[in-house]
Parts: sequence; structure tokens; C-alpha cells
Amino acid sequence: MTQNPAVSTTTGTATSTTTNQHHDQSQDTDHYRQMYREFRWEVPEYFNIAEVCSRRWAADPMHGAATAIHYEDSEGHCESLSYANLQAQANQLSQLLHTRGIRRGDVVACILPQRPQTTVTLMACLQMGAIIMPLSFLFGPEALEYRLQHSEASALIVDQSGIDAYLQIRAACPALKTLITLDCQAEQALDWHSSLADMPQQFEAVATLASDPAILIYTSGTTGAPKGALLPHSALIGNLPGFVASQNWFPRDQDVFWSPADWAWTGGLMDALLPTLYFGKPIVGFQGRFSAETAYYLMEKYRVTNTFLFPTALKMMMKACATPLQQYRLHLRAVMCAGEAVGDAVFNWCVSALKITPNEMFGQTEMNYIVGNSHLHWPAKPGSMGRPYPGHRVALIDDEGEEVADHQIAEVAVNRYDMHGQPDPIFFLNYWKNPAATNDKFSGDWCRTGDLALRDADGYLWYQGRADDMFKAAGYRIGPSEIENCLLKHPAVANVAVVPKPDRERGNLVKAYVVLAAGYQASSALITQLQQHVRGKLAPYEYPKEIEFIGTLPMTATGKIQRRGATRKSRQYLMMLATGNHCRRGRF
Repeated sequence: MTQNPAVSTTTGTATSTTTNQHHDQSQDTDHYRQMYREFRWEVPEYFNIAEVCSRRWAADPMHGAATAIHYEDSEGHCESLSYANLQAQANQLSQLLHTRGIRRGDVVACILPQRPQTTVTLMACLQMGAIIMPLSFLFGPEALEYRLQHSEASALIVDQSGIDAYLQIRAACPALKTLITLDCQAEQALDWHSSLADMPQQFEAVATLASDPAILIYTSGTTGAPKGALLPHSALIGNLPGFVASQNWFPRDQDVFWSPADWAWTGGLMDALLPTLYFGKPIVGFQGRFSAETAYYLMEKYRVTNTFLFPTALKMMMKACATPLQQYRLHLRAVMCAGEAVGDAVFNWCVSALKITPNEMFGQTEMNYIVGNSHLHWPAKPGSMGRPYPGHRVALIDDEGEEVADHQIAEVAVNRYDMHGQPDPIFFLNYWKNPAATNDKFSGDWCRTGDLALRDADGYLWYQGRADDMFKAAGYRIGPSEIENCLLKHPAVANVAVVPKPDRERGNLVKAYVVLAAGYQASSALITQLQQHVRGKLAPYEYPKEIEFIGTLPMTATGKIQRRGATRKSRQYLMMLATGNHCRRGRF
């Protein structure tokens, strides 16, 4: 039914040249231009993520018993799931969902952490032709309610990490007819374990086009509500060149992958889980809070060779253990970093302490894994985003959609077509029920990222900040609009502006400037109250770590907070307050 697309003709030949795990980078030559020029996409007409990530491996007598998931939680419970067992359980869940009326094109939501059942849910929905909407267990009731309502999800699969938040807004989601609970209980819910036990372990998968919708992920918005980016099955193919390159030519025979990135987000799903399964390798899932000690423990125990780590996580690991190879038996051969810039200190520590040159990567939900490094085949420049990965035509464009010259700051954009004129499969299909936002994302064939950069003479991109008000904090992509809207619902808040405040550990902190409503007085108790108000409704990482009360905010003639474009001075005013001194170019 589904062909197995080759990543490129270059990948096979390049793999044979990278046999030395820690070879001297001084011996490297720059293969980039040849690899970029020779790359060709091979996208079949019919393609399904579940087919290539699970069904084909389970059907292979030599591979079915191989481990797909190593799982462990913070209580020490461990289990593993083979590809054959993964597929059998996915078939049972597909059968159950089918009995509940779920069909091709229906949206199925799940609130699950890194655990085997998360992968089972993904495969079950995708092989049915349904659209899977992974939701973070960190979402509070308000964030969850919007996404379930806007997507009109027909079913929800949830465990104890998300059930309390859902039950608070259940009545507001009438389209959701089926609730399946895992290791928790709720009225009129189907129990995962008992319900699946009654289902057959066979299921006839539907044939999906590569361009059919597969995954719905909501991204934080700079203005208005979060937007649902709808990804096709082919988006996985578009991710593969960057994944292979940034992971130093994954896979090798003994490769094992682990990342703390939540599988509900693009980083955890498209940069870790799905590409690892595509290549039939094991991935480690851990359900628990991240710590440096846990990271070292997991990497040593499961002999992890490849990982994706946010720079914030690497900073924590660096501070917790300056010489990890003296204390742990690690088998790392590749580290990919994304979400924020890797500074010289972390970069140099990785090289000296881990014996790994980290490969930085840049992408976003709408078109992921588009720019980055692969130090085995082109030199890494510390602090650079890297070069466009093979298959992606990336440029810096101005407001009119025209390409700019080297050493000029402009917006990063990706063309719908590669350098050979062939369609690039990396792109999202559209924003769910938002054609205007979809149109605004494009300038002709160029898809805008909203991120500013400059390009040097060697083709490396250097991040310069956001073109809008989006920012990163501890690796999470944060839009101020949702936080501001939440704060405005508190009676003490008359107006509010949320901005990033530079932070050595997290890159940025979320800071809120609040204009108080009449009758309220500034106090530390009110700050705590407002912080808890946001934490109770949105995700924990979105609550403002700092709140400052201010008399007025800079406003436009139409009553909007001045942030960008012609109002740059007003935005800089807020940033100057946040930094405590001045607005540093490239941070904001």
C-alpha cells in the first residue's frame, strides 16, 4: 500500500563515510554544497505515518520483536514495547474508535505524557485516516477548552496527568462524544485496558495520500487565539533530511534515542519520536520531571546514542556535572539543540566534556527542521543557526517578499519548491478554520517564519530575533496574547503587556506589566494571586515569573498595545524596563 520513501540519494553514500564517532573535526571537509545540490525528494503518492513507523516493522519477522519503546516513570516502573505489540495495541484502539463512529478526517485528541500508550494512540488514529491532536498535559483548563472547542474533537484519550483539567471544562465541549481514560476514572468514560482487551488485534488500515491531513498542533499566537497548524503525512518525509543530518547520520545499528521534549509538541513528536520509529529504532520515554541527574541516569541506563536537548537542559546538566564522562558510562554520538541559541559556554562544554559537537537546528511547527548544522559534513559555527538542510530552499526576504543580500537582517522564509523546482513536503496544509491566517503566512511561494536572521558569506544563518512578539523561554515558544487575555479576566487587571525578560538560564523569563483596575492596590500578595490565576488556566511555563505594576501602557490610536513596526520605540520602552537597562539588539 505504501512505499518507503528514500530520504535522498546522498544519505546512503554519506552514511558510509561517518564511521568514526569522535573523529577530529580538523580533518573534516565541507561537503555541504555537493550534498545540497545532489539531494532529490522521493515522495510517493500514497503515504501514511503509521504504516512506515509501525505497521511495516511489525510485519517484518526479523523486526517485530525489536523494541520500539523503553519506558520508565519517576516511581521506577519500567516496561518495554516491541513493534509487534505496538501494532497489535494500535489495531485494538483503531477497532474501538471505529465502533465509536470515528472515521477518516475526524479529530481525536489525546492528553498523554511520554508513555507507550501515547505512541499506540498516534498509530491507531493515523492508520484510520483520522487526525490526531496531541495536547500537552501541562495545559490548564482554559488552554485545553479552546483547543477542544475550536478543533471540534470527536474523542479524547487522557490519563491522570490531564483528567482534572478536562473535567473542569467537559460541559463546554459538546462535540466530544467519546472519552477514553487510562489509569484514571470519569463518568461515561471507556476504560482503556478493559475496552481494548475486547477488541480484535487486526485492523485494515486505510490508504491515505501523502497530502492527506494527519496531525493538528496548536501554536501560540502573537495576536488573537492560538492557531491550529494542520500537518500532512508527508511532513514526516520533509523532516527526515534534517533529522538524519543533525543526528550525525541516524541510524546506526546500536542507536537508541531519548529526548525530554514532550511528545505533544513538534519538538518531541517530529524531532524525536516519529523519525526514530520511522527508522525502526528504540526510543526512551520517561514520565516525570526533568532534572540533570535524571538525564544522565537515563542516558547511561539505556545506552542512549542520540538526543535532542534544549540549551536550557544542557546548561542544567553542565552545572550539575562538569565532567560527566568521569562519572557516567555514556554512549552519546550526537546531540541536536533547538528552541534557543546555544552559547559559547554550552557549545564548548559539549565538545570538551561530552566529546560531542552539538548540532543546532531551526524550524517551527508549520515547516519544521529546515535549517541547521551537521558537523560531520559541514563545519559548525558556534552561535549560528546553520545552513538550510538539503531539500529546503531557504532565503531572507523583506516586507515585499524579495530576497535580500548577505549580511542584511531580514525574515527567514522557506519556498514551496526546492532548488530543482520540486515541491517541498515539509509544509503544513493550513491553519485549522483560519484561511486568513494561512494566507498571511505566505508571500507568493515563500512561507514566512516570523524570525529575523542574517546570512554570512558561507551561507550560515545567524538569529536576530522575532519579527513579531513571539519569544522563547526555556525552549517553549510563547505568544503574549494568550497570557494577556488570561490576565485580563482577573478583576484586578485593567490592562497588561507581556514581554520577554532576558535570563541567563532560560534565555527569557515571562514578564507582565499590569495596569491595575480602580480599587486595587499593588502588593506582593496580588502578584502571587495573578501568577496563580494564570497557572491555573494555562500551562505552567506560561505564567509570568515577574509582574510589575505600571501606571499606563503605550497604546495605538485604536487602543492596542504598541509593539512593532512603526511603534518600535514603544516596544523598546517595555523591553528597556524588562532588561533593567537597555534593549539589546538580537535578543528581541
